[in-house]
Amino acid sequence: MKRLLAPALLLTLIVAGCSKGNFSERGAAGKVGTFRYAIAANPTTLDPGKVQDVDTSDLIVNVYEGLVAYDDHNTIKPQIAESYSSPDNGKTWVFKLRHGVKFHNGREVTADDFSWSLDRNCSKEIASPTARDYLSDIVGVEDRFNGKTDHIAGVKVVDPYTLQIELDQPRPYFIGKMTYPCAFVLCKEGVGTGSIDKAAQAIGTGPFKLESFFPEQQVNLAANKDYYEGPPKVDRIERPVIKDDATRLMKFKNGELDTANLDRKDIAGVLADSKLKSQLQYQQRPAVFYIGLNQFECPQLKDAHVRRAIAMAIDRHRITHDLLGDMPEAHGLVSPGVMGFREDYKGLPYNPAGAKAELAEAGYPDGKGFPALELVYKDGAGDGQLCCEAVQQALKQNLGISISVRAMEWGTLLQNRNQNKLQLYYLSWYADYLDPQNFLSFLFESDAKLNHDGYKNAEFDDLCKKADSIMDEKQRIALYNRAEDILVLDAARIPIFYQRDAILVSPRVSGLRSNLFGQMPNTAVSVK
Repeated sequence: MKRLLAPALLLTLIVAGCSKGNFSERGAAGKVGTFRYAIAANPTTLDPGKVQDVDTSDLIVNVYEGLVAYDDHNTIKPQIAESYSSPDNGKTWVFKLRHGVKFHNGREVTADDFSWSLDRNCSKEIASPTARDYLSDIVGVEDRFNGKTDHIAGVKVVDPYTLQIELDQPRPYFIGKMTYPCAFVLCKEGVGTGSIDKAAQAIGTGPFKLESFFPEQQVNLAANKDYYEGPPKVDRIERPVIKDDATRLMKFKNGELDTANLDRKDIAGVLADSKLKSQLQYQQRPAVFYIGLNQFECPQLKDAHVRRAIAMAIDRHRITHDLLGDMPEAHGLVSPGVMGFREDYKGLPYNPAGAKAELAEAGYPDGKGFPALELVYKDGAGDGQLCCEAVQQALKQNLGISISVRAMEWGTLLQNRNQNKLQLYYLSWYADYLDPQNFLSFLFESDAKLNHDGYKNAEFDDLCKKADSIMDEKQRIALYNRAEDILVLDAARIPIFYQRDAILVSPRVSGLRSNLFGQMPNTAVSVK
């Protein structure tokens, strides 16, 4: 996922009395100093310790911050940390904090706040779906998650402005993990003992404060005038929840939104409109869209012959070029922009005859005896529907396999995925940090917490364990490339295309900053 909502001083989660009509009327006015762009799904949480989706992370990073962050050159730089270093080549990390960074309530941030936040996010009570995965390299995190201690042993407050973190072994990708929201600093007197689910609890250090949150309707952010790097150039950000692609496009055309992400099916119409065409931008993302094959829920998928048959029966070229308008075909599971990406990698080819042979080898000639399965995708995702229906057609035509296709509400889909309840699913994996470990061992090692498909391969595990602790970049890439080969040829997951966003930006807007992960915190945005 990535990147990636601070304190409402007066309002909490109140829906009553706030109609969608009021939001539309206010948005249509196009006020100077207000930046308006939609969020495509209802925010799944206000809690950095629990966020796991890109849409919500994009909201969160304007309000909360961590020790380090990616800059607009895709390089990790200090954020609340002033500097960081490792005295022992990657096993221990020392972070020196800036002086004078304040929470939205006016209190200065210290190293103890980071220590408390990490302890809190790794507690059994919070039950974070992400912290265990992203922070497990730190000594003592497992004990904290298991309730054996009330503090992570590897996290030490040296002094008010120095934090030391000890890892189980050298981890070359660790600093990348610290850019993820579960490592952001929280204000303990604002959060309380439970999850952050009210605006008043959401106290961060970022350039914007959470002014109000109306579930399924709108999130409003107000500029943090005391931000330590200077106040933002806009006074407010308004994020209406608009799940439908066509509605987002219509509102952009009507002047009710200042930017809008396009569904692929809408690009041709935009290109045919001279005014809109001039406002269209393309941005590559470190993300791969794929079909997940859940061996927990469908025992037949434990057979690599079955998985390969499904992978080889799907015509990526038709999906990416004919249906989605020339999206980059994905043949591997490591995306562009990530160290170790191989542009010329071929993977498993589209081969209907070979697919039929693989399925017959598994004991299902022409699909006979193979159970009907369900393929789900995110509700409101037009591209997802096109892709899934193409997969449905291909499996029926090339293998004789029948699958049903169903849209599922975003939060429900994530919950079911986390509980390993989906048979086949269409999702993307969006880099959290630009290292192949995030795409390989992090997801597919036999004991990986995010291995929601039950994939197991001893040779893959061995290659990854070696690569995960080697500091030499060339050696790591060679090992990860071999590990990726195993995954792809085993059809652990079926890559379809790499993400490239199409975004409309109004000429009213200037100062947008972005990197591979998407739109960066809106500190420099101005609206005429």
